[in-house]
Amino acid sequence: MNCHKQKIHGKFQSILALALKLDKRPRQFGTGHVLSHSEIHMVEIIGDNKNLSVTDIGNLIGITKGGVSQGLKRLEKKGLTTKKPDPENLSRSIVYLTAKGNMAYWAHKHWHETMDGGFSHYLRDLDPKKTEVIVDFLTRVEDFLVRRNLSSE
Repeated sequence: MNCHKQKIHGKFQSILALALKLDKRPRQFGTGHVLSHSEIHMVEIIGDNKNLSVTDIGNLIGITKGGVSQGLKRLEKKGLTTKKPDPENLSRSIVYLTAKGNMAYWAHKHWHETMDGGFSHYLRDLDPKKTEVIVDFLTRVEDFLVRRNLSSE
């Protein structure tokens, strides 16, 4: 393996390990309830988008309707979300953040702003050609991980 490949491989392994560690550390986000990474991510999706159904949330996150429903049950139990019938289509419900859910949403946004160390600004200002290279690389990594996960089932 040449020097560039070793550097990339090492960085990639380090990033995966750190992401797994961060993913397992729940936080409160000002609600008095401990929220897992997947729970606060669902809160973020609901807060960033309006008029989402369970199916819409699943499509955005990339999980099944059943997975979304389980997550929403946990969030509803913690008082962060609620569902109301869609006035335009009574066969579906729209998911909303409660006041406590909005508190978690904004605390999470603030956490990102203070903890990302300028990362979002870096990405925003990144040259489009460099962005394409990064997206291509991440897509290939994602494809590799999907194949690995499918082959281990």
